[in-house]
Amino acid sequence: MNVINSNTNDFLHNNVKVLKARVSRTAYQGMGVAVVALIIATLAACFFDTGKVSLDGIVHVQQTNYALWIMDAVPFIFGFWGQYSSTILAYEASALVIDQTKELRDKADSFEKQARHNVTHDLLTDLPNKELFYDRVEQAILSKGGDHEMLSILLIEVENYKQISDTLGRNGSDSLIKQVSVRLKSAFSAPATIARIDSNIFSLLLTGAESKQGVLAMAESIHRVLEESFFVDKVKLSTHTNIGIVHFPDHGGDVDTLVQRAGIALYVAQNSNKGYALYDSSYDAHSPKQLTLMSELNQAIERGELELYYQPKVDLRENRVSGAEALVRWNHPRHGLLNPDQFVPLMERTRMIQSLTQWVMKEGMAQSARWDQEGLRICVSINLSAKDLNNPELPDLIAGLKGRTEVNPECMLLEITESSIMTNPETALEIINRIDQMGFHFSIDDYGTGYSSLSYLKRMPLKELKIDRSFVEDILTDESDAVIVNATINLAHNLGLQVTAEGVSDIEVLKQLKREGCDVVQGYLIGKPMPAEQFSDWFKSKTRTSEKTVH
Repeated sequence: MNVINSNTNDFLHNNVKVLKARVSRTAYQGMGVAVVALIIATLAACFFDTGKVSLDGIVHVQQTNYALWIMDAVPFIFGFWGQYSSTILAYEASALVIDQTKELRDKADSFEKQARHNVTHDLLTDLPNKELFYDRVEQAILSKGGDHEMLSILLIEVENYKQISDTLGRNGSDSLIKQVSVRLKSAFSAPATIARIDSNIFSLLLTGAESKQGVLAMAESIHRVLEESFFVDKVKLSTHTNIGIVHFPDHGGDVDTLVQRAGIALYVAQNSNKGYALYDSSYDAHSPKQLTLMSELNQAIERGELELYYQPKVDLRENRVSGAEALVRWNHPRHGLLNPDQFVPLMERTRMIQSLTQWVMKEGMAQSARWDQEGLRICVSINLSAKDLNNPELPDLIAGLKGRTEVNPECMLLEITESSIMTNPETALEIINRIDQMGFHFSIDDYGTGYSSLSYLKRMPLKELKIDRSFVEDILTDESDAVIVNATINLAHNLGLQVTAEGVSDIEVLKQLKREGCDVVQGYLIGKPMPAEQFSDWFKSKTRTSEKTVH
């Protein structure tokens, strides 16, 4: 402190000397002007009194002219005033510089502290970021005492974050994340550490849990904390959360291994009824393949590794093959032919699903146009994901593909699920109506497994209602399923829709569906999915056989 005060005094003294010299220079200039003015005034007074300028006249006017006496004092006044003013101004200016310098230093210190804080904290939520969280996990591992101390990591994913972001925009999704962070911080205080390590993923470090069962109870409490609705721009939202859990040292001895395996558990949790999963070594058999597929999905379309298969649909009323559902397959160079359930869920978690939809739409429309040119009456069904129905560019995308392929929209049926509609009904309805105006038809896929409202069903321009295979397969043995199928068929017919039952693999089930009044069926009994060329040959040569099967 003494050194600082000494430096400040030296700085002030030096500044005073410099500024005082500059002000004194101005005072001396004033004194010079005053002396010149005095000489001129004396000479003028001498001339007016004596008629000439002489030494005796100058002495005389200096002795008798009171005005000159006053002027004689002006240079001395300038000198004194200049010295005094220069000292005062110099000290004031130096003090001002010191104050401003101190203020700038304080601001610089504040900026430096904020910069250090921003390096380790998330700017949106002010929670610790990934780097700080990893550091705290490492410190917790190093300081862990006996085995009785539990150390666990929970990864918390807001699964429908991307969907909300696509619908409400960046500001809406940011508002949601802030609300989620506030709930988590208020519910789980120290010694727990809450961090945001990705756009839609939070992490929780627990060091005080008494048992592994207590950690699972903590996961359930996280679901309870986040199950209450959120409000973003006056829109009521619900979040879907998944949680992956790992323990130290059971599941890893370092932070990278623990977080990686928590991510694997998080992936498993997405298909869990509980919404959370504890890591198990058995998951490792699938995780490398999943990680590989995720990294290769971007190139799959560009390399031409995707292919559309077509599963036939039979019209029971006309006893003919009326259409086909387009189902994507991945001809993977190492893993062979992959079904959509092995990679489509991965794509639905990212923007890649929109690229996949565009590819499927382009290939499906082109194939439909070719069949139409060949005189084959085949209506092609294409599945749309929930993200597609929240994409405002979808109608323009379809319009462009329609013009490019010259497809007849009457030969296209776009299948949408109940859950994809109910995520954001008004936006979905707007997009559906725009596409309907182009002449395309819509079908509700997997009816009965979602949460759709009849008020929305009757507002949508639908052509078809598809009964999910889970109800169809046990129609002969499960009375509840039989009731649901019968009620769905009656409901659809009352709404003016045709009914399609999928998953038909038994002749007796087929007969029962026909008795119930079902319009269209598809399933392995009719035909398995097949490539386009094989489907064309099958359609041309096996139509009669198919009709006999229906009988």
